[in-house]
Amino acid sequence: MSNIVITGANRGIGFELAKHYSEAGYSVTAVCRNNSKQLTELDVEIIEGIDVTKTADLLRMKENIGTARIDTLINNAGLLNHDELGELDARMLRAQYEVNAIAPLRVTETLLDNLESGSKVALITSRMGSIADNGSGSRYGYRMSKAALNAAGKSLALDLKDREIAVVLLHPGYVQTDMVGGRGDISPATAAERLMQRIDELTIETTGSFLHSNGEELPW
Repeated sequence: MSNIVITGANRGIGFELAKHYSEAGYSVTAVCRNNSKQLTELDVEIIEGIDVTKTADLLRMKENIGTARIDTLINNAGLLNHDELGELDARMLRAQYEVNAIAPLRVTETLLDNLESGSKVALITSRMGSIADNGSGSRYGYRMSKAALNAAGKSLALDLKDREIAVVLLHPGYVQTDMVGGRGDISPATAAERLMQRIDELTIETTGSFLHSNGEELPW
């Protein structure tokens, strides 16, 4: 049975990924800062109380997972603040950078020994991290942090290629989650289904790709 580890799994896209993978017969480890009632109802292993920006929590996550092989690691935990020029909050800019860019890299490094030949790492990013695709401005912290995550993901793909561990950067789409106030054009369930398909299609030959969940290749 394939083992899937998902961060930010208590709600939104992370929850739907945990739900869909569990219902498909995978062994799922759901990592979250705060547990949720809906998550406890799934047939998954839950590691709660994990702040992905804190070293002690990452070590506790690693201790709970132990030496088990991870077939797919999905770095999904994220933070969005609507930063506008003239009203920038440096603390929120840094917080988004810590959660969205640094934490996925640290989670992956913490669990590196659990990843083996054939394992996959999915980084849930955003097309808002694309510099070429930016046609609307603002959202400074989110855009900057996701651009940094894209850079980290590309380097991870190169560094892990010799170990035959594939990496993909995935934009889920404009998803109806609490993060965007319920707005969006697709449901979290639809986003999860699409993301799972992209991860399933990922090979070592396509490692380092930046993709929309619908399969479209996105510009950097």
